[in-house]
Amino acid sequence: MCAGALVQARVPRLVYGASDPKAGAAGGVVDVLRDPRFNHVVEVVGGVREAECGALLREFFAGLRG
Repeated sequence: MCAGALVQARVPRLVYGASDPKAGAAGGVVDVLRDPRFNHVVEVVGGVREAECGALLREFFAGLRG
């Protein structure tokens, strides 16, 4: 859903830290943002401070699980 919104809004670049290999649409399960069939292709820069971002996400979701 977020990847589709980026394409529709014609956002020029996405920069993210931690990827989601199980459900991601920016190079995880699918690559919506680089698909030439859409009317806009988003430049993707991934892995920025990946270790720190991944740790924050793991801590956040561990807290939700209790």
